[in-house]
Amino acid sequence: MKKLFTAFLAIVAICILLALGDVAFNQQKTGGSKQTLTIYNWGDYIAPALITKFEHQTGYHVDYETFDSNESMLTKIRQGGTNYDVVIPSEYTVQRMKKEHLIAPLDHHKLPNLHYIDPQFLNQSFDPDNRYSVPYFWGTLGIIYNDQKVNAGDVQHWEQLWNPQLKNNVMLIDSARDVFAVALITQHHSVNTTNYHQLRLAQAHLKQLTPNVKAIIADEMKMYMEQDEAAVGVTYSGDAREMMDINPHLHYVVPSEGSNIWFDNMVIPKAARNKKAAYEFINFMLDPQNAAQNAKYVGYATPNKAAKKELPKKITNDKAFYPPETTMRHLQVYRDLPLKVLGEYNDLFLEFKMFAK
Repeated sequence: MKKLFTAFLAIVAICILLALGDVAFNQQKTGGSKQTLTIYNWGDYIAPALITKFEHQTGYHVDYETFDSNESMLTKIRQGGTNYDVVIPSEYTVQRMKKEHLIAPLDHHKLPNLHYIDPQFLNQSFDPDNRYSVPYFWGTLGIIYNDQKVNAGDVQHWEQLWNPQLKNNVMLIDSARDVFAVALITQHHSVNTTNYHQLRLAQAHLKQLTPNVKAIIADEMKMYMEQDEAAVGVTYSGDAREMMDINPHLHYVVPSEGSNIWFDNMVIPKAARNKKAAYEFINFMLDPQNAAQNAKYVGYATPNKAAKKELPKKITNDKAFYPPETTMRHLQVYRDLPLKVLGEYNDLFLEFKMFAK
């Protein structure tokens, strides 16, 4: 009987251990441990040393996952499964996540370092009063050019891309909003227009560009521009920085008449299981020294005014990545447009791509 009782206790003990293991596994899977901070960010978009530093300072363990597009990130957040504590979406995605009640309002009292953010990057149209988001990095859409193939003065403005001398020498980023932004700005229209007539006029203007279009591509543009395959590309400031690091003949310019300015932001999902750690992390990243270290590693422009002072002058004086106020005034933020209108952008862009082949 004693042996049976001992065996029974052993079985109970094993069941308890298995149950505890299952709970621990599920906590790990869902980011449920109070000692774990689960972050969802773009790939290679934080200095690894800062994660280590945060872990040492706070005692938290950081689970770090990456995504390659706002859309794929949004799909995963909607599906649930993993409860992320901090996510880094772009501005129009913040707007969409607010509409879908996927992110939590922020308590600014828990973010004392928020005052280090330059006021010009706060209170943007996609998130008035920064109720849901904190700026992480910002950048622009612009022109990258090869000084071996084109003179700098010939590629300072969007309209110059239509110059016949650039025949078969212009690469466009494969993005409806960005390509239409170029045409809309040349026609003095908003990059957020919902006017179908204006979109058709922009498409007609783009069709006139097709003799100059060498390719409409995504990440491959980096390789082509780095290898001197084209004179000009329309791309993002962060990608341009990577290309320029490889090829010294490449330069980046933001047309003074206007362009898109984008923001990536830190938010806390409503389903976050460790909001305390999330606030600590966001406040940690707002510390000027940490923000400066992150900016040096990533290569994008920091919205942190105090951190900017910590950066080398050769970086902060580079007007391509920190444009002057005269240019900043003309930069536009993309808004999350109605699905019907986004469909019109995409359909007209697809027609243009077929015409450009």
